[in-house]
Formats: sequence, structure tokens, C-alpha cells
Amino acid sequence: MAGKQDAPTAAAVVDPDGKVSGWSDGGRLLLGWTAEDTVGRPVTDLLVDPPPPGFPEGYGAGPDPTGFIALRHRDGSTVDAVVTTHPLFGPDGRALGHAMTVQRWGRRPVIADRAFEQCPFALGVYDPDLRFLWINASSGRVIAHSEEQVLGKKYREVLPEFDRSLFPERDDKPYTDQLSEVARTGKPARLITVFRPHGSNYANAWATSIWPVRDDEGRVRAVANWGFDMSAEYWARQRLLMLNEASGGIGRTLDVIGTAQELAGAAVPGFVDLVTVDLFDEVLRGEEPPSASAFTPGETIALSRAAQHSAKEDTDRAPGPTTPVSHAPGSVAARCMATGRSTVELAAEPGEGGEWAFGPGLAADPAHWPPGNPLIDGSIAADGLTGRITVPLRARGALLGVVTFSRLDRPEAFTADDLILAQELTAKAAVAIDNARRYSRERTTALTLQRSLLPQGLPNQEAVEVSFRYLPGGTGVEVGGDWFDVIPLSGARVALVVGDVVGHGLHASASMGRLRTAVRTLADVDLPPDELLTHLDDLVLHLASDLQSTGHVQPTGESGATCLYTVYDPVSRRFTLASAGHPLPLIISPDGARTPVPAQPGPPLGIGGLPFEATELELPEGSLLALYTDGLVQSRERDVDQGIAELQRILNHSATSLEALCDTVMDAMLPERLTDDAALLLARTHALDPHHIADWDVEPDFAQVPRARQFVVDQVDAWGLGEAAFVTELVVSELVTNAIRYGEPPIKLRLIRDTSLICEVSDASNTAPHLRRARAFDEGGRGLLLVAQLTQGWGTRHTTNGKTIWCAQTLPQPEPH
Repeated sequence: MAGKQDAPTAAAVVDPDGKVSGWSDGGRLLLGWTAEDTVGRPVTDLLVDPPPPGFPEGYGAGPDPTGFIALRHRDGSTVDAVVTTHPLFGPDGRALGHAMTVQRWGRRPVIADRAFEQCPFALGVYDPDLRFLWINASSGRVIAHSEEQVLGKKYREVLPEFDRSLFPERDDKPYTDQLSEVARTGKPARLITVFRPHGSNYANAWATSIWPVRDDEGRVRAVANWGFDMSAEYWARQRLLMLNEASGGIGRTLDVIGTAQELAGAAVPGFVDLVTVDLFDEVLRGEEPPSASAFTPGETIALSRAAQHSAKEDTDRAPGPTTPVSHAPGSVAARCMATGRSTVELAAEPGEGGEWAFGPGLAADPAHWPPGNPLIDGSIAADGLTGRITVPLRARGALLGVVTFSRLDRPEAFTADDLILAQELTAKAAVAIDNARRYSRERTTALTLQRSLLPQGLPNQEAVEVSFRYLPGGTGVEVGGDWFDVIPLSGARVALVVGDVVGHGLHASASMGRLRTAVRTLADVDLPPDELLTHLDDLVLHLASDLQSTGHVQPTGESGATCLYTVYDPVSRRFTLASAGHPLPLIISPDGARTPVPAQPGPPLGIGGLPFEATELELPEGSLLALYTDGLVQSRERDVDQGIAELQRILNHSATSLEALCDTVMDAMLPERLTDDAALLLARTHALDPHHIADWDVEPDFAQVPRARQFVVDQVDAWGLGEAAFVTELVVSELVTNAIRYGEPPIKLRLIRDTSLICEVSDASNTAPHLRRARAFDEGGRGLLLVAQLTQGWGTRHTTNGKTIWCAQTLPQPEPH
């Protein structure tokens, strides 16, 4: 039986009478019959079954001269064979019979031929110059040519569309070049080829293999390839890749217009040629979008174009929130927004090419489309469009706007899968845009709150010249809790404050406002810096306890803050400071040298139970003080210490004007995109003229009261403030009398001429006076009431040696020259 399997091809000659006139040795090997057994016998004696019609003359007639037949082996077995007949003719054209070749069905050459011919994959063989040697039926259907039409022709002549890349931007090598490369190098290749067949409106994706065909000596004699259409799988994968890229590319910034631009850019050019994103003005402003009840049937819908991206222009353009667009009643966009359903418009019915790219009927089969889709509208061709998908932009049940995806030059008609992709892209962008809108609203609210709580101007005082700058974090960063303040104090002094609340957003802004109010209240009590921070620390602890959840209200944000509180006295040129976890100020002396601050920041506010220490320095007049928050000196490129060193360098070598110096610092220190709030407070110290200060030691004797009155009258007259003499005499009389009666020596009287006329009486007692109501027949109790009524302000401040009672009168401003 082994001989039967390996038998060669049998050859026989049959005369016009149907008798065998010649028999090859291969016949003996294949069927067991010798020439003596067969010559002269009818060829039909070799058949197992009755002869088929026309055998042997007409058998196999037509384009395929071969036929299947069962032959009788000499041992009685049956041999399934493939018979090929060829007519024989003499020189005069007379028929001489037929030559027949017989091969066993199942022998490799025969079964392989049939398998290759019937293979559903496209198969082809080409010579090294890429001339067609053979293609199977599937390949013929793909290239729309029969084998007879292409044999001997060059690949580039038959398939010029394969000689260029469908995606030049990807730098893909044309398929014809890939075939040439394999023929030249002898190295096989496997690739996915995307091309648009001649006459088709759709691009196909084929998985192909190319390999060299060698002879016995190993020389490349031909190139073969096979491929199968994997368009459906390929384009489905491309859609998934696009969605994956869009997931990482859409919503990277908490900016409405930026997110709209990301949506437009994600779909061009891989999916469509033009994308427009139209949004309601309320969405751009961070407000709630209009409700469905706001739409009146027949009313034009007004939107703003937030983004537009065109493959032809290769731009990602946002015309701006003020560029209006309107959608007329009955338009596709208006209907989509009203109904919440997407619409596909095609310039013409999709052709048969749709079956090439996406499987049988997937493009045109109504079963794959949602109801009402697609719309065949030839009018869009006037706009240069081959198709358009319109999708309402909705998130969390709210309508934000509408998105259109348009194809211009490419002939592919949209499919049902394209509609799904457009809807998925829009859905991802809608959530991101709504998040950006909500963030924008909260950020605007926090900024408004923060700016309303920060100083809108500087108070009138002459202790220091002050300039400040405050910049909130850039778009995409929540507003922080940085703040600063300039607070005039008694005795011509001034407090300079800067702080930073932990966290961001509305909570931080609200906490900042509470702390700033608390600092101002404690400053009015004239507490020393360390005591003030201690009280402020207690307040932050109380705020933190207020934020603890009670089961009904969830806590929001974090607690804790840093604060630097400083006081400058222009009379003594003493500068006192205390820090609660905040960077210490930079002090630059008039000669440009940095004045070291011998102090360490204390714990941040909100820790509780830890002390704060005050440090006091004497500063020369004209010293520069720089108070700042960490957002100014710290960034991704440098740490705090490097930032402070850079700030000092700028302060040492910059303009003398504080306004110009503030601008220089902010420009040099801050990156283009802020990641945190940044506050800067610059102050240049002044010293009060000694001639504007007068003091007198008062003996604890009531006889000194008239002398004190005379002292202040003479002094105000010497200052040219005679109109203030009467009130000054009265209030000094009351304050000195109270100090003698209720205080302890030593008692001092001091007058300060600043922006106001300040009277101060100090004694060694810690008992603070207070206003009380005097009855009609009481002889006392009206002194402080009189002081409060006659002056613009009064108060008590405690010192290490006792207390000081002060009052201030407003001086008339000099007339401008």
C-alpha cells in the first residue's frame, strides 16, 4: 500500500474508439495494470462506476479540464483519482484521440492545488520582478481580476493603489515595496496592511504574510503571499485605541474650553476631518446649564463655539466664548438637543464598498442602526461633507451643548459603529466638561470670597511704606488660603501679618477669612505677637472641633494654618515678630546686607499646647521687610531654601520703588503655571522724627495734673496744633488723674504727632480701666466716657512693666498745594 501512496502520475493514450493505445509505467505503479493488460482494451474497463457523460472525449470540458473519478486497481480496490484529458490532433487536424493523466486524489500536488485554489484567503505567487505567476480564486475576487488577466503582468501595473501608503503621516511603507523587500533580502515579513481597493469607498485592513520561494539550491525564485480581510477586527481595535487615548487625553485640565479642545483634537484626523463643540454660555461661565423647560419649540438655540479642530487646517482653534453660533428650529443640531438622540447624516447611500470594510452589510444594514438613522441628505455635500454625526453633549442629566463630527474629503460613509464611537467620545468629554464647569464655579466663588476678605487697599499709616502682590493658583488648581494684612496699632505702630491656611477651595477661603478677622480683633487688643499667636492657636483648635462630624454633617477640608505676626514701632525702631510654622521674614538693611533673624518658627496653628516665642530687633531706618507665603519660594523646580536664597538675591539687586520691586519679584520667582497661591508683602521702615515725640515723668501727686495740662498745651502750640489744645488738655487731665488715683508709679505722659495726635499715659499697674455708667448724682465715673466722646479712639495695651492708656485725635490734613 505504501507503493500506492507514493505512485507517480499515470499517463495513457486513448484512440478515437475509446481504447487504450498507450500506457505508462506510472499506470502500473498507480493501478497495478501493465501495458499488456490495458493496451487494446476500452478505457472504461478501468472505471469502477459507469462512465460519466462524455467520457473521455468531453470529460473535463470547460475552464477546468480535470475531473474526479473512481478507478479499479488490479487487486480489486478502488483508487480515487483526478483525471485530466487533453485532445490529440494530427498534422492535418484529424483527431487522434486523447492523452490522459491520472493522479491519486490525496497525493500532495493534487490536494494542495485544490486546497490553495479553494482557500478563503487570498494567495498569490510572483517572480522576483513581481510578475504574477499564479493567484487563487479568492485573490482574484479581492483584486477584481482573473488569473488569466494578470499572469505575466507586474504587480504595480495591476494594483497601483498598493504602491502608496493610505496613511502617509504614519510613514508606512507601501505594500508593493514590502514584496520587493522580501524578494531582494529573502527575509519573510508579516504585517497588517490597510488599503482602499480600487473602486471602493472603504479602507480594508488585511493580515498578510510574505515569504520567499526557493529552489533546491536555496535561490529565491519567487515571492508568495497570503492575506485575509480583518477589517472588522482592525477597525474595532482602532476604535478601542482611540477611546483609550481619549480617556487619557480628555479632561486633563479642569478648564471647560481646554476640555472641549481636547475632545476636538482626539477625533481628528484618525476618525473624522472636522469637529466642532458648541456649549451654552452658562457652561462657559461655570453656571448651571439651562433646564429642558427653558427650550421653546420653534426657538433658535444660541450657543458659543468652544472648540473647532480641522485636519485640513491642522489647527486646534477655540474661537473664544464670545463667538456666538445659533441652531435654527428644525435643524439637526436643534432636534438632537431637544430629543437627546444622536443623528448620522450621509451625503449618499453607502455603496457596496461598505461590505468590504466592515463585514457583510454592516454599513448599510438597518438592523445595525438606531431608529431614524442614517439620514440621507444630499444637501450636506454642498458644504463639502460626505457625512456628519451630531451628538448632544449631556452629563448627569443636564444638556451642555452639542458636538458635530464631520468627514470632508474621505469617501467612507459613517457606519453604526462610528456612531457608537462618536457617542462614547462625547460622553467622556461631557463628564469632563461638567467637572470643569463645577470646578470653575467653585473656584470663582472661592476667589470672590477670598478677594473680598483680603485687603482692598492699604490703611493710612506712616510707620512703613508698603506694597503687596497676591496671585491665586492657575487654572486647574484650587484656590488656597493665603492671606496678608497691614494693621495700624496704637502708638504709631503697625502690624504686618501673612498666613497660609492648610488646604484649598471654599473651605480654605472661609477659614482664611475667620483667621484674618481673629487676627484683627486680637491686634486691636494690642496683644504682643507671641500672645496673639497663642490665642489664634486656640481659635484654630476650636474651628477644628467644629468640623468634627456629628453624624449628620460631614467635615469638609482640613484644619491648620501657619501665620507670621510682626509689629514695627517707628518711635523706637523696634521690630517684634513671632511665627507659627511660617517662614521668617527677610530683612534687608539699607546697605543691602541681610539682617539675620535670631528666631525659629514655632509650631503651626492647630497643634495646641506648645509655646510661641517673640523675637525683637532694632532696625535702621529704611530697612526692607519681605513677608511671603511658601507659594512664592517653593515650586517643582526648587525647594524652599533655594527659593528664599533667590528671593534675597532679587531684593538685593532690584529697583528701589516697592511697586516695581514687587513686580520684579513676582516675574522672577513664579513659573508660568502656578501650582499654589503666592502672596508677597514688602515694607520699608520709617523712623518717627524725635521732634514729633514729647514725654514727661509725672509724680504721683494730684498737684501734677495742672502742670500736665500746661505741658500738653505748650507742646501742641509748639507743633502748630493750637486747635487741638482744648481737647488734648481735657483728655490728658482725665488720664493723668486716673493714673495717679488708680495706678502705680512710675507714671509717664507721652505725646506723639503722627497721622493723628496720640496721648499716652503709662503706669506700673496691670489693672485695666473700663467704661462705666455714671448716675445723675455720681461725682465720678465720667472720665473715660469723656475721653471716648472727645477722641476718635482709645484703648489699653499691656507691657512688661504695666499698661498704657492711649487716645488719638484726628489731625486736619494739610491743604494740597
